[in-house]
Amino acid sequence: MALQNIGASNRNDAFYRYKMPKMVTKTEGKGNGIKTNIVNNVEIAKALGRPASYTTKYFGCELGAQSKFDEKTGTSLVNGAHSTAKLAELLEAFIKRYVQCYGCGNPETEVIITKTQLVNLKCAACGFISEVDMRDKLTTFILKNPPEAKKGGKDKKAMRRAEKERLKEGEAADEAQKKLKKKAPSNGKEGSSKVSKNHTSDEDISPKLDKIEQEVDEDDDDDDDGIQWQTDTSREAAEKRMKEQLSAATAEMVMLSVQEAEEKKTPKSKEGKALVHVMKEYLKKGSPLSELKAFISSLSEPPQDVMDALFNALFDGVSKGFTEEVKKKKKYLVAATQEEGSQMHLLNSIGSFFGKKGNEEVGKEVALVLKELYDEDIVEEEFVLEWYQKGLNGVDKSSPVWKNVKPFVEWLQSAESESEGEA
Repeated sequence: MALQNIGASNRNDAFYRYKMPKMVTKTEGKGNGIKTNIVNNVEIAKALGRPASYTTKYFGCELGAQSKFDEKTGTSLVNGAHSTAKLAELLEAFIKRYVQCYGCGNPETEVIITKTQLVNLKCAACGFISEVDMRDKLTTFILKNPPEAKKGGKDKKAMRRAEKERLKEGEAADEAQKKLKKKAPSNGKEGSSKVSKNHTSDEDISPKLDKIEQEVDEDDDDDDDGIQWQTDTSREAAEKRMKEQLSAATAEMVMLSVQEAEEKKTPKSKEGKALVHVMKEYLKKGSPLSELKAFISSLSEPPQDVMDALFNALFDGVSKGFTEEVKKKKKYLVAATQEEGSQMHLLNSIGSFFGKKGNEEVGKEVALVLKELYDEDIVEEEFVLEWYQKGLNGVDKSSPVWKNVKPFVEWLQSAESESEGEA
């Protein structure tokens, strides 16, 4: 079957790896019953990662004709006689609207239906979430016929648990291997080979050792040239040596305490400010959003510090309408929360930002901010609940953040209990 690159803009790229079959159509019937059969629509839809019913329905909507997809036979029919070129043109429009990422143009996207009944495309390449125009007729069909979830919530949790267990087992195996290496002598092979060849016992070795020690003693006597070394064992000398040793130990303790004090004098806040400055400078450049993930990964600082710096760089100085500002800049947060554990890092950054002195006014909006991030699938329910519980039991449990977050958490818990009751 002939293949072509997905997307007209990539038509002439010989190295483009995303491909789909060229469309094949067939006209069936006569008169008023004439229909166009998209013969390989199932294969095309599979290559695009979309249900075949979506493309069939899209053709019907755009041509103003009835369309039907048979799930059992995989037949796609559109009423009327339509040329392959016309249908291929419509397919290209479908790809632009419902397949390619609006940010980077990559076709590796997933259809996401938000809790507010909006159709979005989540890009696996750059993390960008594209908002589909809800005025398009096909969006109504998608809302009524949502794509099958790749993995349910429970499956995701199970996968995460299994992954954590595998990581723990791997770490345990690495530690065991390290211990074995430490225990094994560096010249174990040589030693074992010599023993096996010579079969030398302890009794055989002892006389040889005594002889060697005697020779060494004789050499030492020769080198000393008659000088005899003696240690002053008087009480005064012993006390003097003890004082010197105590002075050395005290000095070492003083040096350690000074070093610790110096480390405390160099607060992380300075390092954090420098990192925020770096992040602001990067954002000023206006680099493509798809490069943000790579930039974050290139930084040597701990992931939590990097997330704190990004959040501060994006929202530092915002006093009113904080939630609206989050809506405008959420694409950056999407790109930064693609790695394992990044959602918890983002929640920790939110907690520290809104709990900061001077942010009491914007801190009142923290529940609205979390609701926005939750609706856009940037943070998931289980992480929010875990983060909130840790905050209540943590060192900074007196922070006003937990009081402001509480209504949103209660709403989450009530929604969860309702869904369990319905099940």
